[in-house]
Amino acid sequence: MDVLSRFRVEFYECLYARADALFELIDAVLCKDGPVKTRVEPSLPAEHRRGHGALYQALNAGWIEPARLRRLLGSLPMPRAVDGRIVLAVDVSNWLRPDAETSPDRLFCHIYGRGRSKDQFIPGWPCSFVAVLESGRTSWCRLLDAVRLGPADDAAAVAAAQLREVIQRTITAGHWREGDPDLLIVADAGYDLARLASLLADLPVEVCGRLRSDRVLARDQAPDNAGTRPGRPRMHGAPFSLAKPATWGDAQIETRSETTRYGTATARAWDRLHPRLTRRSAWIEAQSAELPILHGLVVRLTVERLPGGRDPAPLWLWSSRPGADPSHVDQLWQAYLRRFDLEHTFRLLRQTLGWTAPKLREPASAAMWTWLIIVVHTQLWLARSATKDLRRPWERSLPTDKLTPARVRRGLPGHGSAAWRCLRSVARLSCVCALAHTGGPSGAVPSRSGGFRPPEVPGTPSLPGRGGAPRARCPTPAAPWLGG
Repeated sequence: MDVLSRFRVEFYECLYARADALFELIDAVLCKDGPVKTRVEPSLPAEHRRGHGALYQALNAGWIEPARLRRLLGSLPMPRAVDGRIVLAVDVSNWLRPDAETSPDRLFCHIYGRGRSKDQFIPGWPCSFVAVLESGRTSWCRLLDAVRLGPADDAAAVAAAQLREVIQRTITAGHWREGDPDLLIVADAGYDLARLASLLADLPVEVCGRLRSDRVLARDQAPDNAGTRPGRPRMHGAPFSLAKPATWGDAQIETRSETTRYGTATARAWDRLHPRLTRRSAWIEAQSAELPILHGLVVRLTVERLPGGRDPAPLWLWSSRPGADPSHVDQLWQAYLRRFDLEHTFRLLRQTLGWTAPKLREPASAAMWTWLIIVVHTQLWLARSATKDLRRPWERSLPTDKLTPARVRRGLPGHGSAAWRCLRSVARLSCVCALAHTGGPSGAVPSRSGGFRPPEVPGTPSLPGRGGAPRARCPTPAAPWLGG
């Protein structure tokens, strides 16, 4: 709880406008009973001591310093895999806004449908998230960064720049030192894995992701055939088609593992395979340079069964690190399966915390709300070890370390009868001391209408307003999603 208390105090210092209203809004989302379905619902709990008008004004006129908040998120403890390495996951989640015709910077977001030819393209704001994954079967991960994709952005380039900043902050915070295992980055088939590995080649990272089953890779050119034909020597050897078993040959590595959920998992790996790059798409700019040969490891994973009795299809993975051993092959596919924890987090953000519930018009307001939801999720992650399990009568009892994020949020107000109110008091008292040190005046909060003051929450000190001359702040960038 000490880490959570310090995080709340330091997060308040990241609020540069409408700080009190935004801080109370986060507490209201945390302590609300049930999911957040509309933007105005967080104004109903007792933790939100202002009217609903202050909530709207906070989202439209408030400001969070992104660079400072990113450093704060990167300084928190990071979970690690079984082998001690940090596993990062990158993925895109869409905030659909089909009816917001006047909202700028909307893109057509690809939405998967159930069944063949059921996919749709709906206007919205695609957001790229980076999270650090945990080991074992869990629905937890810790969000580190979020960036909105613009109309002219390349998903791989934006993800590479985002990951580069996250990794640099991780190294600066001391979570990775020289001699530690390389950081592992897992991504889905929607990313250009070869380009992602090329853009991050100067960092201590390994890129691993899923390949489509129709991909064709290449082996190295055989040395004895290098000079059999005149002209330029061949760059690529025999093809390796994922859909044609006749082109595979014998696997260099094969492992078998017994799992409780999937039965026997068999992994076969082929070393030193590379994609055949062409001067198209992202590689079209390298007209005067030689296209690189990016060797990697290809893993084919097959399992006995899937939950629900579905027919298991093989899973193909590509890793940017060639020459792996059997233990590393098992770590690759196990880390990739943990990537689905990020999907559980997206569902929590949407269905429980109300990430896409507000109908906001401006992307800046959407950026504000997204950062607030990330802070709410981070506080749930920090408080899960000290939260009581308030289970429903039909739910089975779980140990504290196995609680889901929704059950941690449900138990937070009950646990807050003592400790949670103490955490709120510590944060508010720290803000009062900061205002007193800087000479900030006390009085009514400017966002309150004439004479209205909601009832005080028992056990929490009142926080003076933040009127008068504002503190020196950094200039607000034009694009808050990409600022800082």
